[in-house]
Amino acid sequence: MAANRNLHKAKSNKKDEFYTQLVDIENELRHYTDHIRGKVIYCNCDDPRVSNFFHYFAYNFRILGLKKLITTCYKNQQMDMFSQHDAEKAIWLEYDGTENETGVPSAEDIGIHYLEGDGDFRSAECIELLKQADIVVTNPPFSLFREYVAQLIEYDKKFLIVGHQNAITYKEIFPLIKDNKLWLGITPRGKDMLFDVPQAYAKELVATKKEGSAYRIVDGVVYGRLGSACWYTNLDYRQRHEELILYKRYSPEEYPKYDNYDAIEVSKVAHIPHDWDGAMGVPITFLNKHNPDQFEINGLCWLLLKEMAASESMFKINGKRKYRRIVIRHRRGAQ
Repeated sequence: MAANRNLHKAKSNKKDEFYTQLVDIENELRHYTDHIRGKVIYCNCDDPRVSNFFHYFAYNFRILGLKKLITTCYKNQQMDMFSQHDAEKAIWLEYDGTENETGVPSAEDIGIHYLEGDGDFRSAECIELLKQADIVVTNPPFSLFREYVAQLIEYDKKFLIVGHQNAITYKEIFPLIKDNKLWLGITPRGKDMLFDVPQAYAKELVATKKEGSAYRIVDGVVYGRLGSACWYTNLDYRQRHEELILYKRYSPEEYPKYDNYDAIEVSKVAHIPHDWDGAMGVPITFLNKHNPDQFEINGLCWLLLKEMAASESMFKINGKRKYRRIVIRHRRGAQ
């Protein structure tokens, strides 16, 4: 299948060879314990023998009060996190808390099964497993993020997944954010994420990239650094509804209007005026602070200009292009 060839290509791509650390999983998941209690969790991009997602849920199965844990992976039968995905069949397991009652279960304790196909998340086998799930939690291939999210939406699944922040601007993803069907998780609020990377790629990073930018070395281990990685979810959490305190007042001098769109420019999220009830263009970092009770999202600059059949993709002030902006309004009017 062409889809399978594309998946193989995507999984071989270096930008997809970033594997989530247990500490980042723990830091994010602790905010959703009420959501996951009594639920079936599905990790469908994870070899259970090496996946930190599997480790987290299996080790904490009873503490979290899970109903079932299902994991699958793509063509990976070798106990190597960075295999070449060249096995004939993929593996999966299902854990309901009954195996190894007195200890922490391993994949071997639970029992590994073989899929008939290659474990592509779009395959019929994996879709049948997806239908059983309440919540999907994993780090999918970044290059297949659009298709991955589309499937979750199609099957009306709750999810918590890792993705690139650039996905915010995808024409397939931003409408979901606008319609309050998807939002950012807790972690993107100013915290970088470090990822395990293949040994060969770690050597390449050290030889060709700048430490602190593309990678970091911790206790002698090279980790890939993605300051642009974040969590995406449709599970609600308390911090989303915290009021953003606004102290600035509108003035035409400080908040000029765009040349090509009816909205004012707000260069910093902290400078959103509390007394302006019209449209405002704010940086994309606004999404880290977005409270859906306080603001409504009208659109993304290039999508709004496209709807107007404009030749530009960016807002302008005095002919000078501004960086990408999200257009918002106060939900309850100016105060």
